[in-house]
Amino acid sequence: MSQITTVGVIGAGQMGNGIAHVAALAGYNVVLSDISQESLDKALKTIEKNLGRQVSKALITDQESKDAFAKITISTDLAAMKDADIIIEAASENIEIKKAIFKNLLQHIKPEAILASNTSSISITRLGASTDRPEKFIGLHFMNPVPVMKLVEIIRGLATDETTYAAALEVVTRMGKITTNAEDFPAFIVNRILVPMINEAIYTLYEGVGTVESIDKGMRMGANHPMGPLELGDFIGLDTVLAIMQVLNEGLADTKYRPCPLLVKYVEAGWLGRKTNRGFYDYRGETPVPTR
Repeated sequence: MSQITTVGVIGAGQMGNGIAHVAALAGYNVVLSDISQESLDKALKTIEKNLGRQVSKALITDQESKDAFAKITISTDLAAMKDADIIIEAASENIEIKKAIFKNLLQHIKPEAILASNTSSISITRLGASTDRPEKFIGLHFMNPVPVMKLVEIIRGLATDETTYAAALEVVTRMGKITTNAEDFPAFIVNRILVPMINEAIYTLYEGVGTVESIDKGMRMGANHPMGPLELGDFIGLDTVLAIMQVLNEGLADTKYRPCPLLVKYVEAGWLGRKTNRGFYDYRGETPVPTR
């Protein structure tokens, strides 16, 4: 594998713009792509703001911020990925959307380019098998918010070769990340443990065991969690929480992974958490207020 100099990122949402941010700060040329020009413009503003925050905290210099921002180019056309050495997909947590992206991408990229998915739950083996290069396909699960959280789960599919693993490890290490290896089973390590806990907190609310505030306070003060599970669900996005629970439920066929009906109801209502200003909390005022 030749030296990696250019990182492609597909999807300009909170995960995608975070990955683009840390890749540029690590000195890589970054191509950030999304189907929406509005999302790309918003992503650049977010990256600029987050770099500025790092400067204000003396984590990076003003010059490092400017140099990183200058390394990012944006495009709504996947043909912009033609020179990318590794392309990280960070689209919605939906296998059909991801497979469609890779299918469209293949005609535009170099034969030696590595493909990676930031999926938080979907089979890397299955995604890799939908491409022309399963041996060059790997899972890189960044944590949210990407510029702050240190961990990246690395997941090898059945066909992923050692060269691909070594190259991916080098890239995320240069981004300043700490890695853990997970086997390719539904939701890997972090979300296999974390998301069912959030789902159980929603069941606790659904069954009237506690209120939104008492459940979150209980886990913050009683288990030393920095954020309560319902607040965390809102932060992740309740649609993503539901998608991961569905992957677990279908992939492991165990009733303990059944999504809570209240979670389903919130997603059906479009109350997805912070990104829609309403979830288990209403974020439209000065301070968040529980919606139940």
